[in-house]
Amino acid sequence: MSQHVYKQIELTGSSETSIEDAVQRAITKASETVHDLRWFEVTDTRGHIENGRVAHWQVTVKVGFTLD
Repeated sequence: MSQHVYKQIELTGSSETSIEDAVQRAITKASETVHDLRWFEVTDTRGHIENGRVAHWQVTVKVGFTLD
């Protein structure tokens, strides 16, 4: 078993569709510049209400990645 050192970053993704889409958007965008993403943890979920309905989701995630 190899030994790793990880770093964490915090991201907030947003979506008009769903919580899951907001998480995926944050991770997809981070993966464009951060390599070796390994795990995520949802730390906060918020939403925006318009006319009595959920109009927008914001989800904050901690993302861990392996250092070279």
